[in-house]
Amino acid sequence: MKEKSETSISTSHEFWKISEAAAQLTNHACTISARHLHDGITRSLFNREVAYYARSIVSDVEQGEKSFAQGLIEIETEHRSLSNQSREIALKGLGIVAGGFQIATGVGICYVSVGTLCVIAGVPLMAHGANNMYENGRNLMTGQSDTTGPLRLGYKALSSAMGYGEGEADIAYGAVDIGLSVTSLARRVLKPDAWRLFRYLDADNVRAYKTMHPISLTTEATIDAVTLKQIHEELKK
Repeated sequence: MKEKSETSISTSHEFWKISEAAAQLTNHACTISARHLHDGITRSLFNREVAYYARSIVSDVEQGEKSFAQGLIEIETEHRSLSNQSREIALKGLGIVAGGFQIATGVGICYVSVGTLCVIAGVPLMAHGANNMYENGRNLMTGQSDTTGPLRLGYKALSSAMGYGEGEADIAYGAVDIGLSVTSLARRVLKPDAWRLFRYLDADNVRAYKTMHPISLTTEATIDAVTLKQIHEELKK
């Protein structure tokens, strides 16, 4: 009798725990859909689908079709999957924004330097920015993660001509991308409050990153960190 009571308590505790995990999964889905799905109908359908999925697992565990451990693993796996998808979407969105920053910075360098730094820094920045916007934008629309833009194809063609592989081309592309980013952040620009009638002095200039909005600086740093991680992964292959 005592053994039956203990089994009942254990089963009740497991059912409560699997139900709580299912509720957390449903709430997590609602948070993610609110962040990424702007259409109300699509967001509602997504939330409902995840809720049905979570409840079906609880029902299977309750009816003995799945063990408590199996049900919990399935819910936790789905939770991680949604988090990973949300992270991928966020990074692709940041990639598009960062690409736009690169284009704007490249145009600014060409304008301020009156063309003298355009070939060295301005044009490469604009080219990388446009390519990054294309790759991340297409990945975002198609759900893929392997879109190759025209500029990256150029890197791969050059790498192949030199006897190297696609991995080396991706490493070179990432290294140049980070190098251009560092160059754009470290370049000297006029202080926002600088004004003179004739010519500016060195004291009127500061490093570009000091004039950037914190959000823009954080976006740039995040993308650079992701690129460094990708380079590290390529180097390990």
